[in-house]
Amino acid sequence: MPTKINLINKPNKNYFDIYTFFCDLNNKSLFFDKLFSKTENDLINQFIKKKTSDNEFEIFNLNSEKKVIIIFLKKKLIKSESEILGAKFYDLIKSNKLNKTYLNLEENFKILDKDISVHFLHGFSLKSYEFNFYKTQKNNELITLNVYLKKNKLLVNKLSHFHAIEIGTNFARDLVSEPPNVLNPKEYVLRLLKLKKYGIKVSVYNEIKLKKMGMHSLLGVGRGSANESFLVTLEWYGQKNRKSPPLSFVGKGVCFDTGGISLKPAKFMEEMKYDMAGSAVVAGLIQSLAIRKAKVNAIGVVGLVENMPGGNAQRPGDIVKAFNGKTIEVLNTDAEGRLVLADALSFTEKKFKPKFIVDLATLTGAIIVALGEEYAGLFSNNDELSKKLSEAGEKVNEKVWRLPLHKNYDKLMDSTIADIQNINYSGGAGSITAAQFLQRFVEKTPWAHLDIAGMAFSKKAANLNPGGATGFGVRLLNQLIEDYYE
Repeated sequence: MPTKINLINKPNKNYFDIYTFFCDLNNKSLFFDKLFSKTENDLINQFIKKKTSDNEFEIFNLNSEKKVIIIFLKKKLIKSESEILGAKFYDLIKSNKLNKTYLNLEENFKILDKDISVHFLHGFSLKSYEFNFYKTQKNNELITLNVYLKKNKLLVNKLSHFHAIEIGTNFARDLVSEPPNVLNPKEYVLRLLKLKKYGIKVSVYNEIKLKKMGMHSLLGVGRGSANESFLVTLEWYGQKNRKSPPLSFVGKGVCFDTGGISLKPAKFMEEMKYDMAGSAVVAGLIQSLAIRKAKVNAIGVVGLVENMPGGNAQRPGDIVKAFNGKTIEVLNTDAEGRLVLADALSFTEKKFKPKFIVDLATLTGAIIVALGEEYAGLFSNNDELSKKLSEAGEKVNEKVWRLPLHKNYDKLMDSTIADIQNINYSGGAGSITAAQFLQRFVEKTPWAHLDIAGMAFSKKAANLNPGGATGFGVRLLNQLIEDYYE
């Protein structure tokens, strides 16, 4: 259902029929709104005083024409809590079919300050996302939230900032939601090329170029597919000095993952269209940075492949040479994401000499066993970068949990006939040993790996996500950049 937020400077009391206000229960802060008569306000205040339930929202009819929604606050909200409250407010409006609602923020700044109010609207917007492109019968009713909020330059800038993040998050969600017969690697490239309109430099490396560059680890994954493999770089230069070391972000873009010759079970294989979520986050992030004119130099690198069991497919037991010259024994073709990232990581470090590298991937089922849908797994060679990621994640409620890297885990990835093998056959620590594999393809650069397998897609609606593709990582990395690098 499409959603629109209107900011209005002077509400017309004859225009609305559903009114929303905040009430601070602790301080007994009651409102007096100019849209209502004294009698109407008295009725509202009486309703508040009689409140006995613990509900955050109460809806009641003021008269035959006016309905009132009251949002009850038991404590002073922090930003992430305000966003979640905004998301809940969207659910309330949608479930009750209150398609044209007035929200008074201007009169409630003693209860909810301007900054927190903007976060409330941000949460509302993020929760309103829907992917219904392929439904032949759509619900075209428009949900309109008319917000009384006097504009000022600071407020407009804040709203524009969040709007850019929402666009990037929803772009990532759209990419992840597309069916695999539509979003193959070539179609993905075409969509990334459209980002040029935002001032992003988009460079595409096809299979001919990748072979010349020696990216046989990435190319090996796509050998069984009729669809061509690609590597794409997205460059945003927001600093005057374009030669300043950029921040770099690398994403796994396996558009569909059958497991290859090491074929996955049929049950739930349809979910493997989400195996490109890491690359979608990178694309959404760079788009957000460009739209909001972020004063940083940032590079996105995505490896786009399809892992199919065709006649030319990579076999268990094959050995391939990666971009950095290391040889890899492929013991399991379903451990393919690390093969894509291996070349992408070493390429990024060599070509761009970045300040740091953060890679994102739906890499292992083991991370879901460990952390479920609450935290992404964080692995890093740098304590400072890890700390910054953790702090940024807490602020936007996109949480990460650091897991160890250690030489004893690293030994488990040694091959007897090549430099490295792509899985650990000794058993256990699947997410850690996958990260140990990746670490061998980063030499000196501060690096962090985010395993987002449990966070990229959710079957249930929660917090700011409506269910389905979440866009997890776009807001986290935006916050990281905003807090420490702009």
